[in-house]
Amino acid sequence: MERIMIIGCGGAGKSTLARQLGEKTGLPVVHLDKLFWKPGWVSLSQEEFDERHRAAIARQSWIMDGNFDRTIPERLERCDTVLYLDFSRFACLLGVAKRIITSYGQVRPDMGDGCPERFDWEFLQWVWNFNRNKQEKNYRLLAQCADKEIHIFKNRRQVRKFLESL
Repeated sequence: MERIMIIGCGGAGKSTLARQLGEKTGLPVVHLDKLFWKPGWVSLSQEEFDERHRAAIARQSWIMDGNFDRTIPERLERCDTVLYLDFSRFACLLGVAKRIITSYGQVRPDMGDGCPERFDWEFLQWVWNFNRNKQEKNYRLLAQCADKEIHIFKNRRQVRKFLESL
């Protein structure tokens, strides 16, 4: 595992898993949210993000967490391992609630500078509908990756066991 891609619904723990894997493996961690957001929750232009994304995936090794659907095919092409956190909407909503409670008003280390944690109805709706809108597409993409090591986790316990096995 030299280039690890982590995808899944918000609140599933992608960034936490990326940090933990980084600590265990020594691989550099790239948080796509950190690449995408400018201070005040202002997004980069598509061109700026694509440039940063391409530079990140061109590196020799990385752990990269985040979805950004449009760029998933590029990451899939370059990665050797995919970790898909395919959790229930309730598990993800609980993760988001915990994150809001513990980090409200603070900038998380996996988020862009100047983007403090906040309560966002639109994001909660995205989490609620993630599996309905994205799950089938994600499985279709992964089915085309016979040359990749793919791990699909249905709950946090499975993720913990995976980390312990490394």
